[in-house]
Amino acid sequence: MAKGELTRQRIIEAAAPIFNRRGFSGCSMQDVMDATGLEKGGLYRHFSSKEELAAEALKFALSRSVRTRTDDLGHIDSSLEKLRFAVKRFVETPSIMPGGCPLMNAAIDSDDGNPVLRQLARDAFLAWKARLSAIIEAGIQRGEIRENTKPLSVANTIIATLEGALMMSRIEDTQEPLVDAQAAIGNVLDGISSEAGKLVA
Repeated sequence: MAKGELTRQRIIEAAAPIFNRRGFSGCSMQDVMDATGLEKGGLYRHFSSKEELAAEALKFALSRSVRTRTDDLGHIDSSLEKLRFAVKRFVETPSIMPGGCPLMNAAIDSDDGNPVLRQLARDAFLAWKARLSAIIEAGIQRGEIRENTKPLSVANTIIATLEGALMMSRIEDTQEPLVDAQAAIGNVLDGISSEAGKLVA
């Protein structure tokens, strides 16, 4: 990696936690300058605007968050166990990025109409749904999950339950909502298991 690319990456990594904690409006280029030790000209040599830097910082934060929560699923054979593991990791693993979950923060922060950040948050939600749906579809194909299961519906339920519980957990300063969410999602997964279908039949 060339020196300029290294500097650009260093700026992104320094800016990501600032934007994640303070939001787009609450973070200034001066804050980034203070964190990196660069002058304004040094920043604008790599980024044409605050908007561009914020977008790159969000992409970095989201990639780190996703990697932390979705890595190491390949060693788990069962689709249902993969889902349980992913939920467990979400509940038990704190955000690697200072300021909490970048996806939740970006979704709230971009609600004021910032189209670039809003699109990045939307894309991240869609990618998360796609990953969960793919696991569920694989489970259906392998006979582990009931055939009448709607992958996207289950994925939406998992994400909405986890993100809602995370917001409550942060506001109430307790893990209890997340623990309850994990149990509720566990019940959903029990219900779509092909074994549950046999018992009902």
